[in-house]
Amino acid sequence: MDKIAIFDFGSQFTQLISRRLREMNFCSVIYPFNKDLDILDSDVKGVILSGSPFSVRQDDRLLFPLEQVSKKYPVLGVCYGAQYISYATGGEVVASNKREYGHADLIQSAKSVLLDGISQSQVWMSHSDTIHSLSEGYEIIATTKDIPIAAFQNINGPNPIYGIQFHPEVSHTLDGNKLLANFAEKICACSKDWNADQFVDDMVAQLKNQIGKEKVIIGLSGGVDSTVAAMLIHKAIGNQLTGIFVNNGVLRKNEFDQVLESYEDMGLQVRGVDASHEFLSELQGVSDPEKKRKIIGRVFIEVFEKEAKALDNISYLAQGTIYPDVIESVSVFGPSVTIKSHHNVGGLPEKMGLNLIEPLRMLFKDEVRTVGNHIGLKPEILNRHPFPGPGLAIRILGDLTEEKIKLNQEADHIFISLLKEEGWYDKVWQAGTILLPVKSVGVMGDERTYEYTCALRAVESVDGMTANWAPLPHSLLAKISNEIINNVKGINRVVYDISTKPPATIEWE
Repeated sequence: MDKIAIFDFGSQFTQLISRRLREMNFCSVIYPFNKDLDILDSDVKGVILSGSPFSVRQDDRLLFPLEQVSKKYPVLGVCYGAQYISYATGGEVVASNKREYGHADLIQSAKSVLLDGISQSQVWMSHSDTIHSLSEGYEIIATTKDIPIAAFQNINGPNPIYGIQFHPEVSHTLDGNKLLANFAEKICACSKDWNADQFVDDMVAQLKNQIGKEKVIIGLSGGVDSTVAAMLIHKAIGNQLTGIFVNNGVLRKNEFDQVLESYEDMGLQVRGVDASHEFLSELQGVSDPEKKRKIIGRVFIEVFEKEAKALDNISYLAQGTIYPDVIESVSVFGPSVTIKSHHNVGGLPEKMGLNLIEPLRMLFKDEVRTVGNHIGLKPEILNRHPFPGPGLAIRILGDLTEEKIKLNQEADHIFISLLKEEGWYDKVWQAGTILLPVKSVGVMGDERTYEYTCALRAVESVDGMTANWAPLPHSLLAKISNEIINNVKGINRVVYDISTKPPATIEWE
């Protein structure tokens, strides 16, 4: 099928470019910036160069064969990609006196197919370098209040070249999808072939070919990611797959039994393993969030290796890793900056003894839900909020104790239950309670209390890459606060987190 090739220079949002294209049914494929160009097949219709945490002004700048690529394909540079185009063609990129970060008003200054239908619009900037001048043949097509060269083009060569210093892929750029569609459809003549049906058919065929007659185990959590991954693999190989649901000691209240019950009528072979003692003994006294994640990742794999040996002849370990996990954890395609390691992708030993299968690794959460709906996943799992692999371990700041786990389980249960009762659960992307490592003075009856503070976190999002805090009604927040304080002995103060992502992350650790 026709596709857009995206070359990754390390931006946290590279995969989000791909996701935006795919939601408009354009097939897209991501490659590292230094990948040999022989990987580009005849189906590639255009090339996008991503942003980057690096600068073209560095001596060790990331290089790309722009001249070679632009002879064969239309090119769009985003942020660093645009600055690299300017640098590589003889323009000038300088350190800006004012770092432009956040909302800006884009004004089109010259006719361009790229900006067709976008004469003036809000965009999202995130850069410290700026393009000071362009080389011959290039013209400015848009500006902002602070950036004279916000977008440019060269339509005189064998293929058009465009550059923009803002991010069209984030939701804060209001006409970002229109710009990307203009590039893919009007400039590159890329057809709309991408859909969930095609993904399922292709992935099932790929899994059949890859696995053959071998046996697979998969970690299940009751969430949409691991369950959709399991259903895809089961669709490909049937009872060669065994699901393992591990109690790591930091699950939500009653979750172990509830999850096992939910899988009973799905045709999957699932075994429950209570390894809470192993996890909690290793986590005792550990406060650093990265160490928590690494320990949980390591013990998780150890438990799986033990279960695999008990099952005999297991060759593959499958996981429900998705794009945001990968983007924030490790530099898979390019030199992206690590935000935090994830349970699914961090802490894996070099020699697992099992091969790894991650059928959803290239999908965002909303795409996973689309696939899940296509293959018949029941709504109570399909619409379940994301829950981190390390569980409440990263929602309890500081060291872990049985008392703190119990407190957060009870508070979280009240929070989620009331969201469901009041019709808000399906309106927010993700919600949970954070137990803070601070105590404050309170008064209950005639007694002084000195107890923990609990933070409520509820966000709205489409893909988890960006998020806004959910505007829960004050009356609902008051009800949640009263229920927690009155029923969870050990918590005497409740606060609400109103941070967006970025700059904050959804989870606190």
